[in-house]
Amino acid sequence: MLALTGCAVSPAPMSLGDRQATLQADRQNMFGHQEPLSGPVSLQEAMARALKYNLDYRVKLMEEAMAQRQLDLSSLDMLPKLAVAAGYTARNKDNASSSQNVVTGEQSLVPSISSEKRSSTADLSLSWNVLDFGVSYYTAQQQSDRVLILQQRKRKVAQQLIQQVREAWWQAVGAQQLEDRIDTLLAETNRALEDARQVEKLKLRAPLEMLNYRRQLLDVIRQMGMVRNALAQAKPRLASIMNVPPGTDFKVAVPKDLPSPELGIKLEQMEEMALLGRPELNEARYNERINVIETRKAIAKLLPGLEFSIGQHYDSNKFLVNNSWSDAGLRVSWNLLNLFSAGPITKAADAQLQVAQAQRMALNMAVLTQVHVAYLDLQGKSRQFAQEQELNDVEQRIYQQNRNATDSGVQGRLPAILADANAVFSTLRLYQSYGDLQNAYGQMASSLGLDALPERTSSYELPALTAAFQGAETHWQSQVSGSKQ
Repeated sequence: MLALTGCAVSPAPMSLGDRQATLQADRQNMFGHQEPLSGPVSLQEAMARALKYNLDYRVKLMEEAMAQRQLDLSSLDMLPKLAVAAGYTARNKDNASSSQNVVTGEQSLVPSISSEKRSSTADLSLSWNVLDFGVSYYTAQQQSDRVLILQQRKRKVAQQLIQQVREAWWQAVGAQQLEDRIDTLLAETNRALEDARQVEKLKLRAPLEMLNYRRQLLDVIRQMGMVRNALAQAKPRLASIMNVPPGTDFKVAVPKDLPSPELGIKLEQMEEMALLGRPELNEARYNERINVIETRKAIAKLLPGLEFSIGQHYDSNKFLVNNSWSDAGLRVSWNLLNLFSAGPITKAADAQLQVAQAQRMALNMAVLTQVHVAYLDLQGKSRQFAQEQELNDVEQRIYQQNRNATDSGVQGRLPAILADANAVFSTLRLYQSYGDLQNAYGQMASSLGLDALPERTSSYELPALTAAFQGAETHWQSQVSGSKQ
């Protein structure tokens, strides 16, 4: 009862101090081992920081490393088993025995002993089962394919991560470009609103005219406030993807122009590239190969087992003539009942393989559909951006004309404010449209299975990764050109 009471376990919740200590350690692990921001963040640096510091991507790297360790362990299962054993025994009385005549039933020998009260033994044996070796070999092959599957999943996560960075970065660019202009417009609108209140209070103009005037100004303030609140979330989202501590103030490096990206490749070649390079399809191929090996492993388990053994033994018993000796053996075992399960096992393995093949065919169709959808989306976003460029040019010129007329006293302040608001909205739509175009371009490359980062870089330090991403467009184009050849 005392032993059972001592083995009882009761819940022990963590104290506040323990949770605080864990919190400090977690913060240090999350943000304490990365380079601080030193200037405006370019798109390439944002991609490099996401790939190096993003916590979700770190999980995929750790999963791949864990799978590699499991592959090392499964390879060790193919080795022979080398067992070492040692023991010591002691008893309070002699292990004495006598013999009895089976015919007469009388004792034929006086009691005697053939072992000491205390003895020690030692054994060293080496055994190797051919059947276990074959099964372990197939298991190691399957584990090696699982490592390759995790590599493909890591590629997919990296592609999605870069896509998220591209979208969040361009949103941050638009927010940064419009931030000062929106604040200036809001300040001017608030001054005009305050003047309108004074005019209405002094009854210098018709009440209905002033109410309509104030309504238009308030509508501009409401819309600009909504835009500013939406844009304020862009940088925190980008900071989260880069694993920058929340609340960190930083700038993004605004590009000088907005070039339209292109992928000079025919749609038929895009289909071939996608079917050859997409991580999902490569993962499906490895799964199919795992199922093929599973069939072989199931058949191997039905075969007879052949085991070789050799050993060296020692016993301190003084009554033994030979205290140490060696032995070797060969043993064959076969479960004959396995013959009855051979057919069902083979059929089940074949059915699993057919399911994997059907899934790969369905995935092929899904990939081809994604390529066509991404291609059409890229064309549509290109046309939309061209229209937004022309519309933004018109809106900016209208704003400038109204501003000149207001400054010269030809017209009041309201037309200039409304034109400024329309120009701000137009600029916002321009950056949103360009961000959509960049996202469509990245989605097109992702649907083709192209990696933003080359397979080999000089190092995985932040400057080297940034430099590698700076050549990402050239890397994509070289892959596309290679597919043409």
